[in-house]
Amino acid sequence: MIKAVFPGSFDPPTFGHLDIIKRAAALFNNLTVLVAHNTNKNCLFTVPERIELLSKMILELRHQYSNIYIDSCDTLVVDYMQKQDIKVLIRGARNVNDFIKENDLSYWNHHIDGNIETVILFPRPEYAHFSSSAARELLIFGKDAEALLPPVVYSAVLSKMRTNI
Repeated sequence: MIKAVFPGSFDPPTFGHLDIIKRAAALFNNLTVLVAHNTNKNCLFTVPERIELLSKMILELRHQYSNIYIDSCDTLVVDYMQKQDIKVLIRGARNVNDFIKENDLSYWNHHIDGNIETVILFPRPEYAHFSSSAARELLIFGKDAEALLPPVVYSAVLSKMRTNI
């Protein structure tokens, strides 16, 4: 049985994330979508809120993929993987900059645990420019970001932004 983890901040989860989740779930026996604490980000949603958004977002996939799990960690992803006996790390790379960053991270992860394999999935062309940061930025300045976010996420972002103003 091959287990994989797809970590990210998912703040908020986008259609691009959903695309990677679907494709990774089709490739591996178990896929854990891991809400990881990122010390470099000031998040809009709390970890429990992001878990709830991801749960709602993938609800419709449950009939096709019963192998998707959602969890969180506040440690290094490699430490989480070791505790859960997961050997495959899924990452998405939208462009050359993402690829370079992921390549560097894969070397560090492999340095910590030589059994970790990083698998990079490139997004479908229609999701290649989607990012959580771009969605938040558009919405902060009153622009439409509905094409970037699943409906349940879009509603939650609008609601959160109204309460934070």
